[in-house]
Amino acid sequence: MANIVQFENVGLRYDTGAETLSDISFTLRSGAFYFLTGASGAGKTSLLRLLYLAQRPSRGVIRLFGEDAVLLPRDRMPGFRRRIGVVFQDFRLVPHLSTWDNIALPLRVAGMPEADLRQPVEEMLAWVGLTERAEARPATLSGGEQQRVAIARAVIARPEMLVADEPTGNVDPDMAERLLHLFESLNKLGTTVVVATHDLHLLNRIPTAQMMRLDHGRLLDPTGSLQYPPSPRAEP
Repeated sequence: MANIVQFENVGLRYDTGAETLSDISFTLRSGAFYFLTGASGAGKTSLLRLLYLAQRPSRGVIRLFGEDAVLLPRDRMPGFRRRIGVVFQDFRLVPHLSTWDNIALPLRVAGMPEADLRQPVEEMLAWVGLTERAEARPATLSGGEQQRVAIARAVIARPEMLVADEPTGNVDPDMAERLLHLFESLNKLGTTVVVATHDLHLLNRIPTAQMMRLDHGRLLDPTGSLQYPPSPRAEP
């Protein structure tokens, strides 16, 4: 499998504060499944934001789909982002669109003819158990239902990479298992999957998944040690 993502000594700092992420280096293989773990505040969401190009790093190199994502021209960003499915913690559904239309949105953006939308959208509605809520607006959905709409929207276009931030945090255990199976099925079709979670019960559900663990903004190896030694820091 080829590399789909490469981070080299990446650091991220918001404003003038301390670094949120420091000396992050790793490689993601095309078609692999990864769990990103770590305590609250460890930097999981910040790392995912770098992966789906919502944030540029303060330093270091990020290569995505074989190209330097840090230097990517602004006019090419939309095309790159369409290759990545994202499940946000806060869902980010379009409030005036129905469940059906929120799920169909990526296909419409990609230019799929209206006549071809019905089958994939209705299949996805059935998979996430929302067929009866197809015409509902986000404001009338429960948190768990909104989460399922967000997941369906993220995966319907079969992205090359799926990035999910706590995707099972608002659903019951049975639905969490079902959604994880959806991610696994998508992965078997060739999509690279990165799931950030603090739910340790999920980590053994995908036997082939690889673990990435963050601690206070640094990547750890499986033994719990720093995977890469920190760079020298200047004293304040």
